[in-house]
Amino acid sequence: MKSLYFYFAMLIAIGCQMPKMVIKNPEKTLPNQFTLKKVDSTSIATINWREFFGDEYLAALIDTALIHNQELNILAQDIELTKSELLEKKGDYMPKVGLGAGIGTSKLSNNTRDGQLDKIIEKNELKNPDLDLGIGAQMAWEIDIWKQLRNAKNAAEIRVIASNEGKNLAISRLVAEIAHTYYELMALDNSILILDENIGIQKEAYEKMKWLKEYAKANQLAVNRFEAQLLNTQTKKFQINQTIKEKENYIQFLTGKINPNIPRHSYQLMTMEVKELAIGIPSQLIENRPDIRRAEQIVKASQYDLKAAKANFYPKLSLKAGIGFSAFDPSVLLHPESIIYNLAGDLMAPVLNRNAFFAKYNAANALQNQAIYEYQQKVIIAYTEVLNQINKLENAQNSFKTKEKEVTLLNESVEIANSLFQYAKADYIEVLLTQKEHLNAEMELIDYKLDVIQSKIGLYQSLGGGWH
Repeated sequence: MKSLYFYFAMLIAIGCQMPKMVIKNPEKTLPNQFTLKKVDSTSIATINWREFFGDEYLAALIDTALIHNQELNILAQDIELTKSELLEKKGDYMPKVGLGAGIGTSKLSNNTRDGQLDKIIEKNELKNPDLDLGIGAQMAWEIDIWKQLRNAKNAAEIRVIASNEGKNLAISRLVAEIAHTYYELMALDNSILILDENIGIQKEAYEKMKWLKEYAKANQLAVNRFEAQLLNTQTKKFQINQTIKEKENYIQFLTGKINPNIPRHSYQLMTMEVKELAIGIPSQLIENRPDIRRAEQIVKASQYDLKAAKANFYPKLSLKAGIGFSAFDPSVLLHPESIIYNLAGDLMAPVLNRNAFFAKYNAANALQNQAIYEYQQKVIIAYTEVLNQINKLENAQNSFKTKEKEVTLLNESVEIANSLFQYAKADYIEVLLTQKEHLNAEMELIDYKLDVIQSKIGLYQSLGGGWH
């Protein structure tokens, strides 16, 4: 008994020679607020994307994408893979039990002792003395005294959660990408309307210039300049039509479904209001951003992996047991006297393979550190993105208001230029330049309006919205 205690103490001593384990947690400190303005604790990130956009056509596109988008379907299979890994880890934790049956026979030489014994048995009219039949159950179980298997199982469970967060991140990006492209299409539609309106004005001016030339009140140079301006505007329309087709095809790609017709409320774009958005407080990013939530789960999984790697240094206790029936005659195989059983236990500590365990431990520790750095990086990126989107939205709104005033002035300038030209108080160059400036300003006004809407979407996404 004393030797057994000594052996056990020696195994423990060998197993305890290991590096000191340090479980680390990332810092979660963030500023109290994003801006100097007083804000409340509510955030648009918690609003469902359907309510946030409030557009039935856009909602239909997103609904289709959530079902048919190939990237989401691929990520769904990744989640199934992590679930399969979890089932495997749960199986490692449980005892392994198997049922089996066997049959065998042998023929011994008559000149051996066992052969002579078989002759004696045969004289007693026993059947098949050399036949060996067996049936029974075997069990093997590694007792998880150091929680190695449980920690591995916990790590697998957390990776399933991380995979789901990865899918939420993809959903958030997909929703934002479809919304961005949808509103770009609306802006392009408005650009076509502006171009058509200006083409009509320029055609009228071109025809008027040809009429003036016939009456010697204008020259061919003026006619050519007005015609060139008209052709330039028509060319822009062809280019925008091509861009529209490309955007429509891209939406089809994102939704994963062929739909030649992308309905949209283009006429509402320029009158869409962007109310003040509730941005909440920075600490809510940890709860709302799926990339941060995923990074946090990866940190937790790495901690369990480190604990599992540490357990490799401890002795392992294994139990093996079996029970069944064994006989040489089928008629007595299930007889109580044919019952056999066995029970054994092994306790083993690593001695010669410790370098491999140190390597696994160091790798697990490095992965924990890496996961922490990536988590902190995600937090900093998220905070910075929100600040950028807040400033971008504010500047976009100011730019749009300023450009609106410019367009109003140029509208008046076009009327004034045409009137002055009609009474020969302005030359055709002034008319051409005014029309060109007016067209460019109207096109830029659409771009600035799009910037406002895109900034709104970007702020919603950067705060963690779009996947709820």
